[in-house]
Amino acid sequence: MLSIEQREYLLPKAYNAALRAGAVILETYSHAEDYAIDIKQDLTPITLADRQSHNLIKEYLGQTRIPILSEEGREMLYEERRGWDLFWMVDPLDGTKEFIKGNGEFTVNIALMADNEPVLAVIYVPYIRKIYFCDKCTGAFRKEEVAPDPKAELTQRQIMEQAQPLPVVKACNDPIRIAVSRSHNTEETFEHIDRMKEKFPKAEVIEQGSSYKFCLLAEGSIEYYIRTSNTYEWDTAAGELILSAAGGEVVSHPDRQKLRYNKESLLNPHFVCRSKFMPN
Repeated sequence: MLSIEQREYLLPKAYNAALRAGAVILETYSHAEDYAIDIKQDLTPITLADRQSHNLIKEYLGQTRIPILSEEGREMLYEERRGWDLFWMVDPLDGTKEFIKGNGEFTVNIALMADNEPVLAVIYVPYIRKIYFCDKCTGAFRKEEVAPDPKAELTQRQIMEQAQPLPVVKACNDPIRIAVSRSHNTEETFEHIDRMKEKFPKAEVIEQGSSYKFCLLAEGSIEYYIRTSNTYEWDTAAGELILSAAGGEVVSHPDRQKLRYNKESLLNPHFVCRSKFMPN
């Protein structure tokens, strides 16, 4: 278990890293001709912004001397990381397809993992200037109008100023709102939605990119999210902690097991998420 002093040192590190990364991402975002898009081995795109954000976060969090497992460093062998009891899990630009499309639905995801479970988390949505963060011991929070900052060095006290505890609403939406990925749905996704609509005929279906869906669940803006296509551990670690601390849950689908991290294969199972207010 991390001490209070350790948490109050490490959460600002993650928070400031996310703001710094947001600054380099938005700088590239404003120059579409400079995206330098390539295709990775898993056939997903990578841009200059992904690389720059990865390098910045790696350098900044390197000050903590805690190892980093990042989407852009996924080639690390399992033998190198299997014994880690404390490490950073990072997606330097989640929602690369949304970044390329220009719809603003992309995030920076950073989680601190202890004994292969997230204990601190930050998700930053730089285009809309919202940041969500969580200390497992104190809860999840949201701040709005948080500008990207290439020199961010905020303290724990400054971070907590005007932070809103999650969820920010007090009840379920009527009708309930169900989220699906904007770019990664499958036939199984739509079959699941059809079954949900048998139970909740008036349910609204919301398309949304990136880990921002976890944040919307945590604040109470949506109630449910189903994912039946590939995701990796860095796609879910930060969001799972933020949502869980806000009273929601993330479980595998269809067997409803807790997600596991730092596995030999970094692929997640399919999963569903429920907000605190999702009716049974």
